[in-house]
Amino acid sequence: MSESKSSKGFADKGSGEKPAQAEMPAVADRTPVNSVAGPHFALLPIDTLLSQCELRTQTRSGPGGQHRNKTSSGVFLTHRPTGIVGEATELRSQAGNRAVALERLRYRLAIEVRTVSAFDQPPERIEADAIQAGFRHRYRKHLNRMNDSNPDKPAILALLLNDLHATGGQPSLVAKQWGVSTTSVVNLVRSVPQAFATVNRFRAHHGRSTLR
Repeated sequence: MSESKSSKGFADKGSGEKPAQAEMPAVADRTPVNSVAGPHFALLPIDTLLSQCELRTQTRSGPGGQHRNKTSSGVFLTHRPTGIVGEATELRSQAGNRAVALERLRYRLAIEVRTVSAFDQPPERIEADAIQAGFRHRYRKHLNRMNDSNPDKPAILALLLNDLHATGGQPSLVAKQWGVSTTSVVNLVRSVPQAFATVNRFRAHHGRSTLR
């Protein structure tokens, strides 16, 4: 594939990606993934996502041998369209476990499911997708706002992984799309170990070195 001017990029110092010209891989050469039509499930309003899930509860014993807390109610949320499960059993309250299970489900969806990337859509198509456009506008140039307590983190992670999949795991290209440094992209993805491993799987597929 010929390299266009817009596809070139250089890694930031400290990102773990060696400074080099970046080139978009051909669509046919991308890592095989579980792809679905958008919007991505991790971007959906919570009530909409929950309507797609089957809830199962189960009493689980807590720590402490014979005197374990036996009133803890574990929560298992199975996302019917994908079969992906988020579960939590460690808290005493069912409501607390439900919230944790939902968060874990959103992260698993963000990591394990791909939708079309911004690199594969014209700007007008992105704008027409109100959910995706809203997240991209809110956090473009502001990925530093993302921390573990931000409920939007699974959604932003999903979008970043879509873009990283399309670019063959090259954060320097994705950083340009988001208007941030390469290091910002790498640090955000690195904060979720399973997501970081996924990006390195994309890179390995294209013969690129492992991000550190």
